[in-house]
Amino acid sequence: MKIELADAYRDTALGSEGAELLSPCVQCGQCTFRCPTFRLLGDEWDGPRGRIYLIQKMLEDRAPGGADMSPGYSLETLQGRSPGATVQHYLDRCLSCRSCEASCPEGVRYGRLLDLGRELAERLAPRPIGQRLARRTVRVLVPHRRRFTALLRAGQALRFLLPRRLRVRIPPRRVAGPWPGRTHARRMLVWQGCVQPGLAPDINAAAARVLDRFGIELSPAPDVCCGAISLHMAAADEARAHMRHAIDALWPHIDAGAEAIVFTASGCGMHFRDYGELLRDDPRYADKARRISEMTRDIAEIVTGVWTEAAGPRLPTPASPLRVVFQSSCSLQHGEKLNGIVEQVLKRAGFKL
Repeated sequence: MKIELADAYRDTALGSEGAELLSPCVQCGQCTFRCPTFRLLGDEWDGPRGRIYLIQKMLEDRAPGGADMSPGYSLETLQGRSPGATVQHYLDRCLSCRSCEASCPEGVRYGRLLDLGRELAERLAPRPIGQRLARRTVRVLVPHRRRFTALLRAGQALRFLLPRRLRVRIPPRRVAGPWPGRTHARRMLVWQGCVQPGLAPDINAAAARVLDRFGIELSPAPDVCCGAISLHMAAADEARAHMRHAIDALWPHIDAGAEAIVFTASGCGMHFRDYGELLRDDPRYADKARRISEMTRDIAEIVTGVWTEAAGPRLPTPASPLRVVFQSSCSLQHGEKLNGIVEQVLKRAGFKL
């Protein structure tokens, strides 16, 4: 895709990265039918090809239309909004599933382009005060484990007082279960996440017990924000500040010999794999961020790597295999590109999928 940056973006980091990300796209449309919002709504602007075109026009400071516009696009649905508000509207409706990346023959990094487009649209089209306050509240509360958990516990305690339509939205409290007490020569960190310790504390505890069976000691990573929510909500500077803080908190553990940073939530793992790219222009943190990305591992990757015939637990053979259903998340399949790895572990453990 040829792009002629507007003067306002020509010598900026945002403009340079935007042009670099847009360049491989040839507007072939192979991504379109992988997109859930396009399949649901049937509007080209609600597909990745349309969104990419809108981001291009925003960086060129031009209105959509002209000889470079695909015949599949319709300008009628764009009426009534400013260019920035138009892009914002359609980017907001993207699920960030990145399924389009799996079908793109040119390797367009749509996920990163989406975050950049959202950041730019936010500058060009400030939201109404109500939306700004709501989004700010999410960024202040959700990424901070103690704040989120305190509110969740209050909701759980008062759950019986709420109307049924609200009561069913508050999950019951779950018990974490025991954390292994043994120490091992091999040590790794497990990222706690922002909402998982409050909603599902049993997951990381179970991961620690699994890796304990393989002779690996799993320790909770420091309780800091990773920056993912801020990044996806177009607060890029805030996101990078969180990322630098997370690196500073993790680094003493890395220096002390931690082999890997283990993730039991693929959305978090996907974000950490992008640390090196997101901080590549930071002279103080670029190398450390790249190291963090290299150390990022999904729990299934660790189990697959250490579970050999000679090492690992011996599992009893059940009379009839337990049947389970596993749905691979978008972030695991398309973000981390680990499609099929969890299924391998489950089958080896004796489950019938």
